[in-house]
Amino acid sequence: MNDPIGSKESDALKLENQLCFLLYTASRKMTSAYRPLLTELNLTYPQYLVMLVLWEYFDDVATIRSKQGLKVGVISEKIQLDNGTLTPLLKRLETQGLVTRARDLEDERVVRIGLTQAGIQLKKRAGKIPETMLCNSGLNADQFAEIYAELKVVLKKIPGMVG
Repeated sequence: MNDPIGSKESDALKLENQLCFLLYTASRKMTSAYRPLLTELNLTYPQYLVMLVLWEYFDDVATIRSKQGLKVGVISEKIQLDNGTLTPLLKRLETQGLVTRARDLEDERVVRIGLTQAGIQLKKRAGKIPETMLCNSGLNADQFAEIYAELKVVLKKIPGMVG
């Protein structure tokens, strides 16, 4: 049975009632807000996400020397980008001199990503970004934490998504 215009059921198809649209808009606005800060570092937003993963994995110079690079598949899983999208991005980071790409010593099908000295130094310059973004958002730390926690719950409930 068709619902008359203005009924409760037809409200479900209004754009402003779509959670997906709200999340999509928030994602685009957030990425745009990062752009000026990342331009100073000569990084795109996806490149920044890769660097965050690498900075976390190689938390100090000693671990950089002691660990093989991080597998591309691990990076792919963490930032939820497929290998086909991630590979050109990693090549650009390598061309910029921020990362190294090398075949795994035990399985040459596996590529590992390491940090260069320039990649390590970039972490210091990037350190101000989270605080700047919080200040620019107009949220206080408690509001940010609440939104963050709620979004994590939502993402865990969406089928097919790793959250």
